[in-house]
Amino acid sequence: MLRRQGMRAFETATRAGSKRAEIFLDRREGALPTVAWPLSAVGMRTVRAWLAPFLNADNTIDQSADKIAKLVAALPLPLASAQVRRSLRLSCHFDPWIEREQRKQSRETARAKFIGEVERGKASFDLVKLPLLPYQRDGMLHLAFGERTLLADEMGLRKTVQAIAACELLARRKGIRRVLIVCPASLKAEWEEQIAQFTDRKAMSVLGPRAQRLSAYGEPVFFNIVNYEQVLVDVEDINQILAPDVVILDEAQRIKNWQTKTARCVKQLRSPYAFVLTGTPLENRIDELYSIVQFLDPELLGPLFRFNRDFYHLDERGRPVNYKNLGQLRVRVAPVMFRRRKSDVESELPGRTVTNYFVPMADEQRTRYEEYRGQAARIVQIAQRRQLLPKEFERLQMLLACMRMICDTPAILDPACRVSPKLEELERILGDLLQEPDRKVIVFSEWERMLDMVRELASEMGIEVAWHTGSVPQQRRRAEITRFKQDPACRLFLSTDSGSVGLNLQVASAVVNVDLPWNPAKLEQRIARAWRKGQMRGVTVVNLVCEDSIEHGMVYLLGAKQALADGVLDGQGDLAALKMPSGRGAMIERMQALMQASAPVAGKISAPRVAPPEETIAEDLTRRHGARALLIESHQGAYGLVRLLAVLDLDREALQAETKRLSQGDGSALRVDVIDRATWSALAKLQASGLLQFAAGGTRQLHLAAELETAAKAAQARIVALRGQAERALTMARVLCQGGFPEEAPPLLATALSHIGAALLAADGELPAAVTKATPVEFRALAGRKALSGQAIATLDTLLAAGASSDTEVRTDRILTESRSVGVRPCDSG
Repeated sequence: MLRRQGMRAFETATRAGSKRAEIFLDRREGALPTVAWPLSAVGMRTVRAWLAPFLNADNTIDQSADKIAKLVAALPLPLASAQVRRSLRLSCHFDPWIEREQRKQSRETARAKFIGEVERGKASFDLVKLPLLPYQRDGMLHLAFGERTLLADEMGLRKTVQAIAACELLARRKGIRRVLIVCPASLKAEWEEQIAQFTDRKAMSVLGPRAQRLSAYGEPVFFNIVNYEQVLVDVEDINQILAPDVVILDEAQRIKNWQTKTARCVKQLRSPYAFVLTGTPLENRIDELYSIVQFLDPELLGPLFRFNRDFYHLDERGRPVNYKNLGQLRVRVAPVMFRRRKSDVESELPGRTVTNYFVPMADEQRTRYEEYRGQAARIVQIAQRRQLLPKEFERLQMLLACMRMICDTPAILDPACRVSPKLEELERILGDLLQEPDRKVIVFSEWERMLDMVRELASEMGIEVAWHTGSVPQQRRRAEITRFKQDPACRLFLSTDSGSVGLNLQVASAVVNVDLPWNPAKLEQRIARAWRKGQMRGVTVVNLVCEDSIEHGMVYLLGAKQALADGVLDGQGDLAALKMPSGRGAMIERMQALMQASAPVAGKISAPRVAPPEETIAEDLTRRHGARALLIESHQGAYGLVRLLAVLDLDREALQAETKRLSQGDGSALRVDVIDRATWSALAKLQASGLLQFAAGGTRQLHLAAELETAAKAAQARIVALRGQAERALTMARVLCQGGFPEEAPPLLATALSHIGAALLAADGELPAAVTKATPVEFRALAGRKALSGQAIATLDTLLAAGASSDTEVRTDRILTESRSVGVRPCDSG
């Protein structure tokens, strides 16, 4: 409000500060009651005396919820005098904060009371039909007495059992009657089995059309199981009809992307208690952890803009470029997140061995792979020069997926080409693994067509298989799982990633990944189907990796992603050293690494990278001429031919000698064009004016002198400043028009156009540093070069004339339209 009155009023108020003592919630480190005293002590003696019972010895506010509650209750008249009320302001946000803090204290008291009763023999941890291990009891207590909490135990530690036990505890001590379990459709049967195994309470999977589902919500049992897709359409009915006391989100990484419709709908579910179960709350970026915690407690991490500011380094446009304060993030989520790793709690859990088999491609497979790789490489080259268009990025993703498919077999894309070296390797691996008569094996692939070929192989080998993919109906999936668990003859479980979450398949002691997923969390999910609590044997993990391919590069990408999750969730490693793989440059580097597969293979010496000839020549020129090598670029012209342009700050004789040296050779060397600084400046001006256009084709900057880079940054900063001045003048003009003073607007609009004209001239390097406005003559020069339309000149003349004559009939709508055409962005109104 003060800014609208003018900067003088705002600056005066800033220097003076508030005249009152302010008691508010400081949210920089959470939400802490804080008192801010005014700069002037006038009138504060009475306030300090009245606040004395609520202050510490150092005049800071007592932050306990009970004290703040008494303060809030004491402030209204007549308990506090009018003078105190005039000199003291209390935040309106304290009532919900007090309620939260009192609930927290109540939960801690209830937990301590229960544990005390257990120690005295008046209560028991034996709430379910099978005994809980000590770490599972801790998980049960965290869920039951945490109210809205995240159980992030590593996969295989039986989070399902801990959640069931927590619901049983709440039923006995808090009287809850309805639990809603939200899980992937493939896990509904698994939840029913676990509930039946550990408790006598009824469980029901909600199935069928809408009328049948509504009937189920109206006649609930204790455990009501739905899948995420049902929540999308039934969320309002669930809240109004079922009205659950507890909501359990299983495999809650489904809501890790806060922008998706699934996440938005799930976060509309209402219940006093909420349990989030996931072994992978963070798979790729810390935003995923933010989205999950937001469901539990939106205030814990605050709004998204504050989360981004606190835990990301942002560029000048507000985009995240790197992580920061990851240790602080781990502390902030600690009140709701409880996580244990297998190594922390299960020293008796059998070990696992992981083996990567690098499989070479067949000739036909390699030929088809290179076709897709070449297309993807061209798009990555485009990404080096500019940001990809959405269609280009989608095509790049499609090409990378095709490359991954061909790593398994071209038959996924072309059924006529069934070559697959991986299948041959798998035959030998299965032969070895199944020599043990009681061993069972899980085989994962992302693509169902690849699993079809594995099933054919198993049939030829005389091996019975169970089949679990997204296309199999839920009831059939349950039958397949049961057969694999109970039938000794069924020794192979073939599954896409639909079976990589939630299933308990400890009967298997080997996991074969025919292909690798994009992130380590999914890989761990697959392995945890067998390597989990209840497993009595060591687990063998085999990864089939296509040699010298995109899969080869993925092995190392998985390691980088795992380091981020280990750091934030488990506090392992150097958090400050973790870098965020984001932005166009990082994306290009990752894509190049994946496609080149340049990482070394265990037991194999990788060939050193051979630099392209243009890079070799650029390095030689930079070494020879040092700071006088201003710019070196490679230009790809017709038929893929590459030429180099080198700008050297040399005199005429030295330039001729360098040109002659570079032209000598055996005829196979690249063509190098050498020019001096003055020639380059002239060419740049001609290009900016539109009189000259460089040949179309790929351009790659190999070297840029610090001198030119600094000058370019200074020029860009100047252009941004000029555009900002134009924005301010345009905003002031609009305010005057809307405030009833249209006769004052034309000069400001003329100023806005003059600033934007100056920005265009500055971009061409044709404006002295001290000049901030373009004259009408310079505007006409810009129009002659087609940098501005002729209408812009006519508009400027009209504005100048209107400013001189105070003509109030000038049409501002046409002027604003023209302002947009020359790069001034209008405000939202008018």
